[in-house]
Amino acid sequence: MTMTLDGKVALVTGGSRNIGRETALALATRGADVVITYREREADARSAVDEIEAQGQRAHALRVDFTGTTQLDSFVSAFRATLKDWGRTDFDILVNNAGTLRLGTFDKITEDDVDHVYQTNYKSVLFLTKRLAGDIADNGRIVNLGSGTARIAFGPLVSYGPLKAALQSLTLYWASFFGARGITVNAVAPGGLDDDFNAHLFEIMPPARDYITSNTALKRIGLPNDVAGVIAFLCEPQASFISGAIINIDGGYHL
Repeated sequence: MTMTLDGKVALVTGGSRNIGRETALALATRGADVVITYREREADARSAVDEIEAQGQRAHALRVDFTGTTQLDSFVSAFRATLKDWGRTDFDILVNNAGTLRLGTFDKITEDDVDHVYQTNYKSVLFLTKRLAGDIADNGRIVNLGSGTARIAFGPLVSYGPLKAALQSLTLYWASFFGARGITVNAVAPGGLDDDFNAHLFEIMPPARDYITSNTALKRIGLPNDVAGVIAFLCEPQASFISGAIINIDGGYHL
């Protein structure tokens, strides 16, 4: 792998597992040092750090709960301390990956479901990025995790998909705002993935796996690596003229 990100520093939220972990590893493979965040699974975070360091890159894991903004100030202080330890006052890549999921159709969702998903998947992303805006180096990269459910309705995700649509819209506003500094802002929109984020959905709705597969042009369910490779590409120098894009990574779902 060409070290196209040599000397770069990345922050990948929710980087201990699934898309976040694979993205952190993909960035490290290309030469970036990586800070990941985790909420509960310390062992998974430690494992990810060890794997990044085994590639010869610096890595650090910070624990934070991104439900709302309560812990943002303490997290930003801890993150800046890590940058200082690494001899940096800024960083180059922000991947807003951390998220949560509440299952329920429109007739079953609760106000708490919507509030929880909003706090984690939209509000914390907005205000974390706002707090770190001045720390992102010129010509840096921001990548947001959207979802295929932002454009194609899937009943049990009614509290999830519409808020991912809001985040994808926010991506366009950020692309406009950050453009003068050469910072690109894009979003990826995965389809159904075979990972533990979706494991509960497939457990309670076994037909969902077959439904997704049969309605996907490539006739398979995606993997976290399918998404991580695209995110890493968006952070590379050759992607410097891609901004404001929402990239579907779904194998051709419901074409």
